[in-house]
Amino acid sequence: MKTLPFISADEAVQSVRSGDHIHLSSIASVPHILVEALCRRAHELEEVHFHHFHTEGPAPYSAPEYEGTFFDQGFFVGPNVRANVNAGYADYLPAHLSESQALYRCGALRCDVAMVQVSEPVNGMVSLGTSVDCSVAALEVARERIAVVNPCVPFAYGDLIPIERFTALVRDNRPLFTKAYVEPSETDRQIGRYCAALVSDGACLQMGIGSLPNAVCTALCGHKHLGLHTEMFADGALELIRRGIIDGSCKKINTGKVVASFLLGSQEVYDFIDRNPAVLMRDIAYTNDPYTIARNPKVVSINSATEIDLTGQVSADSIGTRIYSGTGGQLDFVRGAKLSEGGRAVIALSSRTAKGLPKIVPVLKPGAGVVTPRADVQWVVTEYGSVNLLGKSLQERARLLISIAHPEDREALDRAAFERFGPHWMHTSGH
Repeated sequence: MKTLPFISADEAVQSVRSGDHIHLSSIASVPHILVEALCRRAHELEEVHFHHFHTEGPAPYSAPEYEGTFFDQGFFVGPNVRANVNAGYADYLPAHLSESQALYRCGALRCDVAMVQVSEPVNGMVSLGTSVDCSVAALEVARERIAVVNPCVPFAYGDLIPIERFTALVRDNRPLFTKAYVEPSETDRQIGRYCAALVSDGACLQMGIGSLPNAVCTALCGHKHLGLHTEMFADGALELIRRGIIDGSCKKINTGKVVASFLLGSQEVYDFIDRNPAVLMRDIAYTNDPYTIARNPKVVSINSATEIDLTGQVSADSIGTRIYSGTGGQLDFVRGAKLSEGGRAVIALSSRTAKGLPKIVPVLKPGAGVVTPRADVQWVVTEYGSVNLLGKSLQERARLLISIAHPEDREALDRAAFERFGPHWMHTSGH
């Protein structure tokens, strides 16, 4: 097996052509050295499209100064591109994360160039480290496959790539982006306690990053034999693993192992997965497939929302017409958890925004995207309690959701329900 010689980033991006669609490895592991080199070639290129999950760090491919040269169309909108997306300089490509890889594989979305960061090779194989996501699919279909070999990328087991698959190799040694642990607020902690009450010993968890998942993890400290099959995890879950609370012993697939597709957290999280046979970093096609998720019993998925209306429609990627994040894997795991034997799908949110606006509302804001349809919603949790909407009618759902809304919002919600459902609402709601 002959390994390619290393070349500079500027040499590597010479293979990019006008009109190409580029996939970037994402989250903490964006190949910034290649992005910077492409910016130096900007005067030579036109209509180069970028696709990726949420990315950390600078995102010049979305900036107004590169209009006509670069056009960003991410599967997820993070803070670094949000303003440019909402101003029209960049765009959002809605897709369930489980299907992002399929868009490449079936050709619905072009992928001409794959740019990824990888670990140092071991026996001719490299790891995509903290960002497997849909990069495996991109590397299968791309014309050019450029790897940035970085010693800071952990060698994580799971879906490994033969180094000979790449058409160009570049070296970089800059550290991966990290995200500090966010201390939960008292509201988060109360929500976390309600969520933890829905988790039985031996359950298999999915949750993300941030103060609310951290609060859930804190509330799970008294549990036993939990599993983890998730699209991502961070420091809160790492603490449960270290304490032996997450041991994966009750999982029916990947027993004893943590399964994820991408990570964002402290350096401790990245160090933990390095050459750790208890962790599998897998293609998003595997981690987010509802039928794969459902093979483990007692799956509990915990996801959040920007708003939920009185019928149970969940908005999570937008605030009205303003794109805020992305569809993500929420519906993948909602459906997977509900298919799981004894599983529970949880939508957890504070009753109000930081500005004091209600999150449980009569109707979603005009233009808001529905990420989880009302027919899929099961448990909803706020700091005022938890309710199960499964098998409930519209009026029953409204009554249950009002019961966990902020107390100062309940009267207005009750009036809105009366206007929607008519005089019968008074009987249904128990007044």
